[in-house]
Amino acid sequence: MSARFDHERLNVYQRSLSFVAWVSGISEKIPAKLSAYAQLDRAATSIPLNIAEGNGRHTSMDRCRFFDIARGSALECAAALDVLVARKILTETDSEPGKLALIEIVSMLVGLIRSNSESRMHEDVIPYRVNAA
Repeated sequence: MSARFDHERLNVYQRSLSFVAWVSGISEKIPAKLSAYAQLDRAATSIPLNIAEGNGRHTSMDRCRFFDIARGSALECAAALDVLVARKILTETDSEPGKLALIEIVSMLVGLIRSNSESRMHEDVIPYRVNAA
């Protein structure tokens, strides 16, 4: 029987580790000199690190702060993948598995944030309309 920390039992933590492994594989296609390469690596690494630290915090507000940072890092990864596609370093097909994983990770993090924060306001999505002039 191996020792396990509480955060290791979280599905979102396990999924974020899978994403880090995926980034390691896809990074072979990305020139290391590009800033997007380093940014993607740092942001991907930040996701599980912040999930682990947040899960170890004692107050809901502290936990949510770290889960928010992890969510922000996941969104940053999605943007980095978009930049790499825009620069034609990756194709949309290359980035799609990562983007799908990030959507799942962000959704799970939002669920963790909501379940840990009764005082935070939650807004419903409101469709915005642009009036034609």
